[in-house]
This record gives sequence, C-alpha cells and structure tokens, in this order.
Amino acid sequence: MSRYGMPALSRLAVAAAASLAVVAAAFAPAASGTPARTADRPEYVALGDSYSAGVFVRPWEEHDGCGRSGRNYPHQVAGQLGLRLTDVTCGAAEVVDGVLASQPASKIYGPPTIPPPGGWSDLPPQVAALTSGTDYVTVGIGGNSLGFGPIVKKCLELGATSPFKLKPCTDHYSNGGAGEDWLEGQFTRLDTDLARMMTVIRQRAPHARVAVVGYPAIVPDSSGCTFGRWNQLGTVKKGDMPWLDSLELRLNALLEKRAAYRAATYVDTYGPSTAHGVCESGDAKWMYGVKDDLTGHGDQTDPPNEQCRSLPGTGEACTFVHPNARGLDNQTRQVARALMASSG
Repeated sequence: MSRYGMPALSRLAVAAAASLAVVAAAFAPAASGTPARTADRPEYVALGDSYSAGVFVRPWEEHDGCGRSGRNYPHQVAGQLGLRLTDVTCGAAEVVDGVLASQPASKIYGPPTIPPPGGWSDLPPQVAALTSGTDYVTVGIGGNSLGFGPIVKKCLELGATSPFKLKPCTDHYSNGGAGEDWLEGQFTRLDTDLARMMTVIRQRAPHARVAVVGYPAIVPDSSGCTFGRWNQLGTVKKGDMPWLDSLELRLNALLEKRAAYRAATYVDTYGPSTAHGVCESGDAKWMYGVKDDLTGHGDQTDPPNEQCRSLPGTGEACTFVHPNARGLDNQTRQVARALMASSG
C-alpha cells in the first residue's frame, strides 16, 4: 500500500478517469495548470539523457540547456495516465555526471545549442528528485557514459578518410583494432555505474515502480542508407552499420540485465522501431540523422553553431541521431504499456 491508502494502480486509474481532458491534450506539458485532487495523482519522476528528454523535438524547454521536449515520453505518459510529473531528464546526461552526481555546465549542450551569455549552470543530480513518496520512476541512460556520440563521430571520420576500406569503424573497435580495449573498458565501467545507479534509485524511492528504458533502433537495416546523406548517417560506411547496430543491442542487453537484477521493468523500444531507423524516409523514419529537419509542433529553431554550419547537408539543425517526433511517440507507447503492466 502507498502512503495515500490505496495501491498506485488504483490511484492511477482514478486519476486517469478524472483527466480525460489531459489525455486529449497529451502533447501539452503534464505539469501545466493546477490539477484537481493533486494528492490522488501518483508521483512520477523521469530520469535520463537526450533520448528521454526528446531533444530537438518541438516544443522544447530553453531555460537550462537540457532541451526537454513537451512531447517526450515523460510528458506524454504523465498526461495519458494522470501522473504528477517531475521531469529532470537532460541532454548529454551520463550515469554519473547527470543522474548520480551533478551535471557540469561543460556537459550541457542544448538545444539551444548556442548557450546564453555566461553559459549554462551546473545541474543537481537527477536522483535528488526522488523521494520515499515517488510512485513511478523511469530512467533512460547509458549511451553517453558508453561514449556512443564519440564512437559515431569516429565512424564518420574514418568513413570520410578511408575510401578503400569497407568497414573502417568496425575494424577500429573490434578484431584487435586500436579502439577495442577502450570500448571494453567503457562497457566494464558502465556496468559498474549502472549497478550503483539502480541501488541508489531503490534507496531513494523504495516504494516506486522502476522502469529502465532501452534505446530505439537506429540502423537495424543498412540497405536503405546512402553514403554522404547527412539526414541519415553522413559518411559512416554501410559496412559499419551492422556493427553500430550490434553495439546498441549490447548496450540494451546491459540495461535489461541491470533492470532484472533490481526487479525493475525493462522497456524495449528497439523491437517496435526496427522498421523505422535512420535510413528510412517519410513517416517510416522515426530517427533524426546527423543533420536533419526538425519535427514537432511550433516554430522553434536551433541556430547552428560554427561546427554544425561546417557540415554539408540542408537540415535545419545538427540533430545527431536522436528520435524525432514519431520516435518519441513510439517510446511513449512502450513506456505507458510497461507502467500499466508493472502496476498489475
């Protein structure tokens, strides 16, 4: 039983039934307005990185550089299920520098990509938002701690400078390549950090239902990718795409393992998105490329910084391989289903 005197699922059902107007406006921030019977709404805290924050999907917050979208799965799920949301997700967050400890200003990248005069401020640890009264926790984290961004950048560089190699990035990070030991060390450290993170979450929110959210498919099928298209994967060689996919699958497997060790729910967003990777087009594409046109409601733009302007391509912003609006909607479907199931 919760501190409110009824199971979280019962309160969730009551709140959902009383908030049909919120459901109808699921894209609006869940925290807007003053909800009736606030005490009956289960408390939901969302932790995570840019994939959970929904960066570059309009409308996004601009005050702290985290780029949280009002369409991200924390906001949509809270609106649909009648939960009281605290969303502390942030682009570029890591397991340590972000969730467990402060996220330094030097690791806050927006949007807005160009920071305000004086720069951003350090952010408190995301776990500080958890309390003994928290009913639901979602956490989507690990890619930045692993170094997925630098890995993709290395693949871009090697693809552009190795015209006669079919899979230069694969060779660099495996089969005795120069980056293999580094990558194995990254996975070892990440495993340790995730274990500590799950322990801390359980300590700070002992009564909460916890869901660990995996990463959606980026490039499960390389057949549709075109070298040099920056709204896809730019100069990443087609021969390297199966390895990038295997890297993501390995990361998701680690997240699933750590969720199981702490009796948390693992949310698979990869499986439902396998036909919707970065190489697709139109409505079938649920993933931004390296430099792409923005999606979502409104007219927000992200003026490119100098590095972004130097990239070829006609995309509005350097979105650097994140879920677009349709990708956020997929995450929402999977997380909402998982939270409902975990409350049964």
